[in-house]
Amino acid sequence: MTAALDDREITGRARTHVLQSWQPRLAAQPAALDAFLALRAAALRDGIDLLPCASWRPFEAQLRIWNRKFAGDATLYDSDGHPLDHAALAPQALVHAILGWSGLPGATRRHWGSDIDVYDRAAMPPGYRLTLLPEEAAPGGVFAHLHAWLDAHIQDFGFFRPYRSHRGGMYPEPWHLSHAASAQRALDALDIDVLARVLREADMLGRELVLEMLPDLWARHVLDTDPAP
Repeated sequence: MTAALDDREITGRARTHVLQSWQPRLAAQPAALDAFLALRAAALRDGIDLLPCASWRPFEAQLRIWNRKFAGDATLYDSDGHPLDHAALAPQALVHAILGWSGLPGATRRHWGSDIDVYDRAAMPPGYRLTLLPEEAAPGGVFAHLHAWLDAHIQDFGFFRPYRSHRGGMYPEPWHLSHAASAQRALDALDIDVLARVLREADMLGRELVLEMLPDLWARHVLDTDPAP
């Protein structure tokens, strides 16, 4: 029986629950890693060079992303991928704008080792810069074929899309795949009180506001995702 994830693992402060792969480069729980490599092999047989562009991420890296966005040093986007005016956002609206596309440090699925963002290298024109915005996955987009293929195959390998639809938290991210069994292992270890303690100890911009909003953020941005089939 696989051991439960501990508080440090589930909040991204340890990586003892993940394995590192270098070809392709990603870190994930062992079951998620094996499933992804099998999914990639199947995609290659159909002419798709399926690669990860994000997988496991430590707390410190997620915190840097948060602080850059909170400070206005990184672009914020609406649900359609259009830039937002950082200065025009009220404090709570700023928090929700960040969390539309980025997970909360300590609570993001990036810490779990179960979730992987993907793209098709074979579909990219020379010099193309990956954006991970909705237009890439839309009909006619550079990765439209990839996502049609994923629709047909990911469930066979134990994956699903936790952000297939907008449920009030994270915006739809069709490129974000989650290994269902590994994600459930993480969900079983989640604890809002542990998260609150980790955030109180973090050098986080807007920390007191986030802690005040935490019950709502927990419900909307952590728990309320599309379920595994």
